[in-house]
Amino acid sequence: MEQVVPTHSQHSPGNPEEEEGEYPTWVVNTLATILILTISGDIFGNLLVITSVFRNKKLRKAGNAFVVSLAVADLLVACYTYPLVLLAIFNRGWNMGHTHCLLSGFFMGLSVISSVFNITGIAVNRYFFVCHPSCYARLFSNTSTALYVGLVWTLALAAILPNLFLGTLQYDPRVFSCTFSQSVSPLYTIATVIFHFFLPTGVVSFCYLQIWILLLQSRHRVRQPRQVQVQAWPTNKHSFITMFIVFVLFAVCWGPLNIIGFLVGLNPQIGESIPHWLFVASYFMAYFNSSLNAVVYGALNKNFRREYRRILLNVFHLA
Repeated sequence: MEQVVPTHSQHSPGNPEEEEGEYPTWVVNTLATILILTISGDIFGNLLVITSVFRNKKLRKAGNAFVVSLAVADLLVACYTYPLVLLAIFNRGWNMGHTHCLLSGFFMGLSVISSVFNITGIAVNRYFFVCHPSCYARLFSNTSTALYVGLVWTLALAAILPNLFLGTLQYDPRVFSCTFSQSVSPLYTIATVIFHFFLPTGVVSFCYLQIWILLLQSRHRVRQPRQVQVQAWPTNKHSFITMFIVFVLFAVCWGPLNIIGFLVGLNPQIGESIPHWLFVASYFMAYFNSSLNAVVYGALNKNFRREYRRILLNVFHLA
């Protein structure tokens, strides 16, 4: 098979001298273990999420269409991209060929961007449900929500397609991955981080901030005209908190990598001062995020937790 040879431009940020073959054995084993746990948790957990939503009537509501879409985005990398990265770790290099390298980077980008947009969709959905209940049913009918989910994937696809023509999807030996190279086009890197991370994060933060303000005011009877939200709060508290934590975990896991990319885009020379371990850690922390959502749903949402239990009992019974 064709061996992908890393180039200077693929070492972003900076041009570290450490190659994958120079990693100590314990580092390689640690990265492989993290990825194996990520793949296992991702596939198992997100299949549970999707199955739960389709089986449980209480979970089959408009807002959870984005939850299912987010689970599909996580499964996308667990079933294709991450296994290829794992093979690269075992082989101490990429020997799956140029086509798989491009597709791996492409699906990674598609998954990440669609995840950001799905999390944004969840936040906007919760915002209208709590803050503007009078128009929620009209804006988030089953048909319109399906269209929103389709729009999420269309925008994500449109956002990642330019990378195939700009040459930004390249193999980086430091993280054993074919991924977005931050040093090919600094301006494009800055634009990518702003429009695909900072801007959506700002929208989500605004939505949840407004929800928190309204709920706190409602609980203290400050806003009498909106007492209807007080009744909705106890029954939807766990759902809201669950989605808020999903957002926080995503921002924490993907934030370091995006901040590094933004700084490198502003000044490529900064990349040389970024510690090698920090760059690697930021990547694998971002990878690990895809296995966390199902755990959060099960821990904080009783409907998901009950459905998880039913599904697992059925599986063990059949076994």
